[in-house]
Amino acid sequence: MNWLAHLILSEPSPAFRIGNLLPDILPWSQLRSMPAKYQGGIECHRVIDCFTDSHPTFRRSVGRIDAPFRRYAGILIDVFYDHFLACSWDRYSPMPLDTFLGEFYASFSAHREDLPPAAYTRLVQIRAGGWLSSYARTDGVRRALEGIGARFRKPVLLGEATEQLLLHHDALRADFVDFFPELCSHVEKSRTDGRASP
Repeated sequence: MNWLAHLILSEPSPAFRIGNLLPDILPWSQLRSMPAKYQGGIECHRVIDCFTDSHPTFRRSVGRIDAPFRRYAGILIDVFYDHFLACSWDRYSPMPLDTFLGEFYASFSAHREDLPPAAYTRLVQIRAGGWLSSYARTDGVRRALEGIGARFRKPVLLGEATEQLLLHHDALRADFVDFFPELCSHVEKSRTDGRASP
C-alpha cells in the first residue's frame, strides 16, 4: 500500500503517522535510530507491507498488469489502491480527506527537530505538491508514478503505466474493495495483540 493507506491505518497521533511513512523515505540504518515515538508507526508500516505483499487478492491485482510494466506491478498496485482509497475515502473514515490531510500537514513543524533533513524535506514536498489528495484523480496517479519512476537508479517512464489503471479499472477496484477491509482488520488485530503483550 502507498502513503495514503499507511496514514489512514495509523493511530491518530502525528508522530505515529509520520513514522508510518518513514520506511519509504529513510534507510533502515536511520529508522533504527529514530526516537521511540516514531517506532510504533515504523512497525505498523512493516505490518502493512508484509500482509499486503503476501495477500492473494493483492497478488491477483499484480497479475492483471500487462507487459512491459509487469516488472513494476507491485509498485503500480500500491498506487492504484491508494487511488481507490482516495475515491472512496468517506467509506473508511468519518473525517473528510481534506480535513484529515490538513491536520496531518499541520503537524510537521512540531517534529522538524526530530527528523533527518531528507525526511522533513520529503514531507514538505508531499504537502506542497498536494500529492496525497491528488491520488483521487488520474492525473494525480500519473504524476505520482512519474515521480517514482524518476527516482529509480535507471529512470523509467512509469507515468505511462497509468493506462493500466484505466484498462483494468473495474477489476482492480473490485480487488481493492475485497482486500482493504481485511488489511484494516489485520492491522487492528496486530495492534491489539501488541498491547496485550507483556
